[in-house]
Amino acid sequence: MNEREARVTDSTPGALILGASSGFGEAGALAFANAGYDIYGVHLDRRAGLQHVEEIKAQIESTGRRATFFNANAAAAEKRDAVLDQISEIAAPGSVRVLMHSLAFGTLLPFLADDGKTLSPEQMNMTLDVMAHSLVYWTQGLVGRGLMADGGRVFAMTSSGGDRVIPTYGAVSAAKAALESHCRQLGLELATKGITVNAIRAGVTDTPALQKIPGAKHMIAEAAGQNPHGRLGTPADVVQCMVALAVPETYWMTGNTIRVDGGEDFVGSRPPGA
Repeated sequence: MNEREARVTDSTPGALILGASSGFGEAGALAFANAGYDIYGVHLDRRAGLQHVEEIKAQIESTGRRATFFNANAAAAEKRDAVLDQISEIAAPGSVRVLMHSLAFGTLLPFLADDGKTLSPEQMNMTLDVMAHSLVYWTQGLVGRGLMADGGRVFAMTSSGGDRVIPTYGAVSAAKAALESHCRQLGLELATKGITVNAIRAGVTDTPALQKIPGAKHMIAEAAGQNPHGRLGTPADVVQCMVALAVPETYWMTGNTIRVDGGEDFVGSRPPGA
């Protein structure tokens, strides 16, 4: 049997993780590997971060699954096409069962500021392109190449920022709202192909992306205090739900924004002394 025949007959499912080197993406890569998926990870790291990427790959491979990682800008069209073409060389048609979109790179500037440090059109466009529009393009690429077919599951990480505002978060908030809208549209268009698309709305979670937001320490303390579980959620808490939702029996569940936050979002701020 030649390499192509082995590839085509291999029934091992694959998961493509965008943002696989930290936060939710890292946790997702490990969780899906433990659930029996080969992992295709896309990340963007300088040399200092590559050692951690190798550690993630080693953990994946220790489960017996394949770890194929690409250090590339997931929002660049030519890089995206190159990655998908390389995956096509090693993955059987229809074998990429999961796409997890966990890209967190945007500009945290106010729309208006007295000091003139306001959001530019280029920064607004970049934020939405990376954190929202790229979901559409990666999905187009997977489906168009036949890598994802009937039974495919697309998950996109969103947050309460999709319908709330905090200082300097305007562009990211817009991106989260657009991401949720893209999930609904993709859910509509992919329904007849048997592919579901859902946004996963995590609560406040201590990740490298959160730490870049001004006031992150206050957000963490407030969320931990009001969560019914008495603690902050972790990326592992959230990604385990995605693994559970990737089963064939969830074929009728699409276009949703699903809260996975331990109940954090429906609990109001506690009054002083409570």
